[in-house]
Order: sequence, then structure tokens, then C-alpha cells
Amino acid sequence: MLSGFPLAFAAPWALAGLALLPVIWWLLRLTPPRPREISFPPTRLLLDIDKHQEMPQQSPWWLTLLRLLLAAFLILALSGPIWRPADTVQTGDGLLWLLIDNGWQSAQAWDDKSGAAEQILTLAESQGRPVLFAATAEGPNQDLTPGSAAAALERLRALEPRPYAPERSELVTGLSAAAQMTAPGSILWLSDSTHTSTTTAFLEALDTAIGSAPVTVLTGLFPGKGLKALSNDADALTLTAVRHPNDTVNTAVVRALDLKGLVLGEAEADFDAGATETQVRFDLPSELRNDIARVEIAGERSAAAVQLLDDSWRRRVVGLVSGQGGDLDQPLLSPLYFLERALSPFSDIRSPRDADLAQAVPALLDQGISVLVLADVGRLPDMATDELEAWIRNGGTLVRFAGPRTAGGTDRLVPVTLRAGNRSLGGSLSWKQPQRLAEFSETSPFAGLSVPEDVTITRQVLAEPTSELPDRTWATLEDGTPLVTATPFGRGTIVLFHVTADTAWSNLPLSGVFLDMLRRMLAISNAAISGETNADGSVGTLPPLRLLNGYGQFTSPPANVRPVSTAAFRDAVASRATPPGLYGNDDGFRSLNLLTPDAELQPLDLAPLGEQATIASYPSANPVDLRAALFVLAFLLLIADAVAVFLLAGGPGRLGLRRAAAGTLAGLGILIGTGLGNPHDAQAQNAPQDLQAIQSTRDTRLAFVETGLPEVDRASEAGLRGLTQFLTERTALEPGPPAGVDIATDELAFYSLLYWPIDSALEKPTEQTMARIDAFMRNGGTILFDTRDHISATTSGFSSTPATLKLREILEGLDIPPLEPVPPDHVLTKAFYLLDSFPGRYSTSPLWVESLEESGAGGRPVRAGDGVSPVLITGNDFASAWAIDDSGNFMFPTVPNDIAQRDYAFRSGVNIVMYSLTGNYKADQVHIPALLERLGQ
Repeated sequence: MLSGFPLAFAAPWALAGLALLPVIWWLLRLTPPRPREISFPPTRLLLDIDKHQEMPQQSPWWLTLLRLLLAAFLILALSGPIWRPADTVQTGDGLLWLLIDNGWQSAQAWDDKSGAAEQILTLAESQGRPVLFAATAEGPNQDLTPGSAAAALERLRALEPRPYAPERSELVTGLSAAAQMTAPGSILWLSDSTHTSTTTAFLEALDTAIGSAPVTVLTGLFPGKGLKALSNDADALTLTAVRHPNDTVNTAVVRALDLKGLVLGEAEADFDAGATETQVRFDLPSELRNDIARVEIAGERSAAAVQLLDDSWRRRVVGLVSGQGGDLDQPLLSPLYFLERALSPFSDIRSPRDADLAQAVPALLDQGISVLVLADVGRLPDMATDELEAWIRNGGTLVRFAGPRTAGGTDRLVPVTLRAGNRSLGGSLSWKQPQRLAEFSETSPFAGLSVPEDVTITRQVLAEPTSELPDRTWATLEDGTPLVTATPFGRGTIVLFHVTADTAWSNLPLSGVFLDMLRRMLAISNAAISGETNADGSVGTLPPLRLLNGYGQFTSPPANVRPVSTAAFRDAVASRATPPGLYGNDDGFRSLNLLTPDAELQPLDLAPLGEQATIASYPSANPVDLRAALFVLAFLLLIADAVAVFLLAGGPGRLGLRRAAAGTLAGLGILIGTGLGNPHDAQAQNAPQDLQAIQSTRDTRLAFVETGLPEVDRASEAGLRGLTQFLTERTALEPGPPAGVDIATDELAFYSLLYWPIDSALEKPTEQTMARIDAFMRNGGTILFDTRDHISATTSGFSSTPATLKLREILEGLDIPPLEPVPPDHVLTKAFYLLDSFPGRYSTSPLWVESLEESGAGGRPVRAGDGVSPVLITGNDFASAWAIDDSGNFMFPTVPNDIAQRDYAFRSGVNIVMYSLTGNYKADQVHIPALLERLGQ
């Protein structure tokens, strides 16, 4: 370095080239003469040629100066000039102890720290001084005996920052033993300027061991910012950014990355003046938040600036499907009401837009749900069952709640075999009292939850007693019958609550334990860790999968990092034994982050060393290598020299500019549309459907299912035409003309009631068609199935007639609730007329409706949710009793041929239509006085 001037040269001998500048100047003064331009005409070619001897000319002074500067810059660049070279650190005499912090706090400025250490060791090597080299994060097993500076320099070059805080106190024993063997002459400590929990004990022991040797502590390189306290809340992903108290940079950019390293979001970390912590918030949709695998501070190079996320941090996306219809206007009567409020605080709810389960379930699965909850869904369509089964095998969790439909039969996706029907506890027809919950077993996922005494079960579905039932039971009642059963299915789980999700069968949904049970189930869904023990009873362990190095980058696990038990991992902190990173396997892993939620960065306190310690700063003047700048300047001067020579040689005059005059003609193309059909053809094809839709929305219309059998379809149309005329004459309802619908293609939502005549010659509808029928009934529609064969059932038996067998075949794939004959107090008996039977052409078949349970007060509600029965079944051939021809005459006689029976058949039809349109309107207590008056009571 030049005395008093902040400039040094790596190769000062190259400056001797500056003495050659005068010689270069002399050589550059002469330039060849400029060539002359001669016109081409041959007649004057010889006359215009000068016949005198050419002499060299002197180059312009500015060109000579330019070339001299070019040569000077090249010579200076080769000499290696350095602006503000680093100051030499004084090392003292005797044995040198060089201590260096290499924890995560040193990663951000490791190049500066290692450069200072290399300078110190290089100076010690030139002086021949022995060196004891120690890194505070390497532990007590490193070599702490004095050696040569060259050997210490080799160890330094192999040293890297560690992804955990240095345990300085671990070096006390080794340093004390080394001091007893050979007292140190001086101690240099390249600190990270951070105080840890073991620093005070280290300084006190160091002060005792070194005696009177001077201690120089280098400070000023502060650790980078860190992240801690990650939380995935309902509406955002939040975490806390921390910094060193002496850090003066108040802003930072925090990025959220997915598994591929793509940025999903960015947020600002703004520190208030003097504050060491600030909150960072990512307002992203839950779908994007669940894809986040890593959150890091941009520009920071340390393991503390990274927060890793595993499956346990992700918010579960839960799909909810109810088996009841879409006409539940009172939310307190809906099972989804309780489920949504219990799950929404810690999960994201997805509800199907389509009532057709064949479409709704696959649509929910496509939304990436983790858990699917089915509330009283007895049978799923076969297509939905297949897709759902594959989804569960791949890790999905299916949670089902029982109910009337489940009691009537289920599909194969249940954890245990169920008995038909349900068990009533404490009803008016039961001798048993309502049952309470038993304590959860230690092997249950609900273990540890307190069981409230006021939770009682009044109805449940029972499981068939098998040898596997105890292992598949998560919760039981006091009498030992299962309340919750579950079974693994591939990589997923199927769970069944043997009660409803609402308060119809128990008051469990009103208790806090219900919320805790659902939370536990979501916690184990798609969980990375299935339990603390393996199948053979051994303790489960988590091997290191991918760990972070000191710079916050993934690296392969070193050989000295052993697997961690699942139980111990809950309380594990980042250390030499358990570095931060991912533990587990590719199928499931847990993340261990460096900073704990209560971590703080504190400035280094050297008070235990007293006046013996000297605090020095790291070389603050960053050396600047000027060679690159000088080479760039020399290159620019070289380009300027080339341009000057080109100008002096008359280059511009030699370049001729040619003008090319070319006319470009733009042709107009004719656009021919090939393969496009006439739009009027499509409109003509859709015209009948559009006309039918317009008529169905303009007027209330009765509809029948077109069977494809001409005689049956004619009778159905004539019957509904006769019933429509009767409704117009006797009620305020004026329906439009009846409509025949193709259940496979036509829109069914226009109609509240479908009349479906059954014939043994019918073909069973396809799965897609039956899914549309199931969606129609689930949305509040009613189908009146008429087997029209009860006159023959008297001899052959009701269950064995061909039409009845065909009906059973059709209903096999539908989610049909339990049925019963219309009870005397059902709203169908008083919807418009007061009836006690429902005859048609025949009068011997009962009318079957959805079975209703007794309420706690002893009454019979029409249907939960003020709906109507989705299914009505009869064999009395209603359409033939209603059928009239164009002249208004009845087409078919009744059996027996009785005028009163036909009149009651029409009245039955009126009640069925009113019931499908108004539900349990006539069950309201406000109608009781009028009904009693009509009954003459």
C-alpha cells in the first residue's frame, strides 16, 4: 500500500512498463498517408495521377494521446491495483489461539470472516508462529492441540457454517487442557456478535484458563435476519421475522416457494425503529398455501432465514355432502350446519355445486380435498364409488355419518358390516335408556379427550359383531356398542360415526368433544406420521431425509445424524445431533426448523472477560479490485482507436448507400369457412327442448316418465291430463298440459312430481341416468313409482310380481330411505282432502312413503327439513283411474267398477300433487282448528 494513500498493487513490478510510454509515443507519431480518391473514367485516369514521391505524415496529437492512455491502462491493470486494501490484524507474539464462530449466525458474512481468518493465519505462517485453531460449532471432538499455521489454514478452508447455534461452552474442557500444556501468547476470537445461552459460561471459563494473555474479539459482522413462529391460520399464513438489535436494515422481502422452487407469494417484513421482531403475512388462498413447502427471506444466506413446511402445517380441505335433499331451508335442521361450524375454524370447506352425486363427488375430489364427509349418504352411484375408492387408496380420508338412509343400506365403503335398521334408545317404544359415551381407549386417536357426562345417544346403527370389530372401534358407548369405527384402506382411512351429524339421534354435535373429535380426525388425515409405534410394537423413528446446511440450502444427511424417535421429535430443537431439515421418508415427513417461537437475537456481552478483552472491528473497508475497471477502459479506448483510424482513412466515403425501390402489393384473400355447419340446424334441433323448457317454467306441469312402450305412455299422458283437468276444476292450481320426459336427456328440475309407471318389459336405466334421478330426488323432487300390478299381487304375492322385481332392480342403485305405508297422521292424508286410503284403478295396494322417526315429544314430524318424501310407491295404477280421452270419457274402468273409488283416486292425486308442491304445510298447528271443524270434532 502506498503510504497515506488507500491504493495497493498485487504485482507492483508491472508498473515498470510505464517507463516505455515515451518509446510508444515515438512509434505512434507516424502514420501512413491518407489514400486519395480517383474517379473511374479512363480518359482522365492518367491525367489526375500525381507523380511525386509519397512521404509519411504525422498522426494527430489526440490519436497519439488516446493510444498512450490505452497502453497506460493496460500496464496499470496488469499491476493488480486494489483500492482500500484490508488492514492487517495484529496477532501479538507466542502461541496464537484463533477461535472462530461458525454457527448459523456466521453464514451471512462467512466470506468476510473466513477472509479475515485466512489473513491472520497467513501472517502467522510468515512469522513461524504455532496456532491453536478452534471452531465453536464443531463441538469438543475437534483437534485442540497447537500446530502449524499451514495446517490451521487447511482446516479453515474446509470449514463451513453450521445450521445451528454454536455451543461455545463445549470447548471449555479442551481449551483448559491446552492452556495447561502451553500457555497462549494471544487470543483472537472472530465472533458472530451474538450472545447465546452458553456464552457467559464460556467466557468465565476462558478468562480462568488463559491467565493474563490478551484477548482480541472481532465484532461488527451481524447475523442475517431469521424466521420463526409459523402459523397457518384460517385466512392467511403468518410468521415472525427477527433481526439482531444492531441490524440497521429495516425491510426485507419474504418469499413463499413450492416444492419445485417456484415463488407462490411475496410479503414485506417492515421493522419499526428499534424493534427486533415483526410479523409477516401471506394472504393467499388455502389451495396455494397448502402448496407452500418453504418460506425464506430473499437475499439472506442462513438456515435461520428458512422455514420448512410439512403436511402437518397444511390446512385440510374438507368436502361436505349431505344425503338429504336440497330443500333444507332451516339450517338448524341440517347436518351440514353442525359440520360446517365444527370444521371451519381449522379447515377449508368445499360444498358440491351439483346435487348429482355421480358428478358432485368426483368434482370435490378434483378440488384437492383431503377429507370427504358424507352425512347420511346410504348408497353412492357406482361411478362415484369407484373414483372415491381410488382416492382413499391414494391417501384420502372418508368420514361418514349414519342416518335413516344409512340404516336402510350402504355401499362397500364402510369400515364394518352394519346391521339393517337402527337401534332406538330411550324412545317411547324402547325399554332402554339413552346411552352415554365410554372413556376413549389409549389406542384410539381420541385418547386423552374428556368425555362429558351430558352427552347421550338415543339412536344408532349397529355393527355386526366380528373378530375385527374391537380393532376397528375408536369410540364406544357405555354398553360397549361402537360409536365410531374406522379401518385403513390403502394409504387412506374410512371412518364411520354410528349416529347422525345433527341432533336427531344424539346431542353429541352440541358438545365440545364433537369438535375435538373432528379435529383429531383431520390431524391424522394424510398425516406424515401415523403413530409413535410400528405395527410390531417397536418405537417409530424418523430418519433424516433432507437437511439444511448453514446457508439454508438442502444437502444430503451426514453420516453422524441418526434417526429420531417420533415421540422425541415433538420436542426436538435444531442442534448438532438434530440439524434442521426434513425427517421421515418420501411418503411422509416432518420438518424441523432452526428458530423456536421464543428465539431472540441478543448482542454479544463480553463483561465476564473484563478489561482483558479488546474489542476490534472486522476490516470495514471492503477492498475493491480495480483490474476489471481498467481492462474495460482499455477495451473502450481500443474501440475508439479503431473508429479514429476508420475515419482518418476515409471510410465513410467508401460506403455507398443503395436505394432499393420495390413496390409491395398486398393481395386480399377470401376467407372460406370449412367444416362449419349451418347454425340454424342446431337451433332447429334444440327448438323442441327449448319450447318444452319455456312451457315448463311458465306453467306448473305434471310430468310422466316416457317408457318407450306406446300403450303405457298413452295411459300415463291421458291419466295426467285427467288429473290436470280435475285440479283446474277443484283447486286454485291451474296446471299446464302434462309433459312426457326422457329421464336420460331432459331437464328434470322443472317438475316437482314425476309419475313413473313400471313394466316388466322396461330396460334398466344406465348409471348416468340413475345418477340424474338420484340428484332429482336429492334436490327435493318426488317420484311416484306405480307398478300397476296389485290386482295380480293378490294371488302371486306382492314381492314376486314381475313389475315389482323390475322396480327393485331399478331402485337397487339409488339412495332410497326406509319406507313405510302412509301413517294415519301423515300430511298426505290432509294435504287438500281428508283421506284414509289412496286408491287408484285398484284399491288394495298401500301408498309407501319415507319412514319417519318419532320425535322426542312423541309426535311424528313429516320429514326433517320440512321436505317431502322423495319416493312414493304404489301398485294401484293411478294413471288408468285418471285417464280420459279427447271426449272427456274415462278410458279404463276401476276394479271394482265404482264411481266413488274413481273420485277418491282423483282426490288421492290432488293430495299427492299438493304434498309435492307444499310439503308439510298442512302439518302446521295453525291448521288444526280448520281440520277439526272439517272432521266434525
